[in-house]
Amino acid sequence: MLKEGPPQTPGFAFTIPSGKPRRKKEDTSFGPRLTAIRQARGMTQVQLAEATGSTQRSISYYENDDGIPPASIVISLAKALKISTDELLGIKPPRVEPDEDTEGKRLWKRFQMVTVLPEKDQRAVIRLINSLAAIAPPRKNGTQGDRHGR
Repeated sequence: MLKEGPPQTPGFAFTIPSGKPRRKKEDTSFGPRLTAIRQARGMTQVQLAEATGSTQRSISYYENDDGIPPASIVISLAKALKISTDELLGIKPPRVEPDEDTEGKRLWKRFQMVTVLPEKDQRAVIRLINSLAAIAPPRKNGTQGDRHGR
């Protein structure tokens, strides 16, 4: 009587998996690391894409941990984020201190958008800002908070 299955070789176990072999997803934390560093720098995916000559879609792809980008992209991401490739790849711990006053830069960009409004609307915005700043309690660091004390 014949035994079914692979031939037995002394000292070796041989099995054939059923179905197609699956490609294992690499266990990496590149995506979450890229997201954390980008956010610490106060950048959006669009801003990072513009700085690297890429697209927002590709930045999203890498941040969602769908793989590590090619070496040339890693280099351009590191340059745009002002860190080393070792930090971006997790070889060294990243320096994730935010750039100088990123919130202030963001607010300044928003405020510059007011300049395209008609003069009457610009005055209304200034009055609104003044009234909100007047009722906001100062923060511990000396800056004004919002009216909810944040």
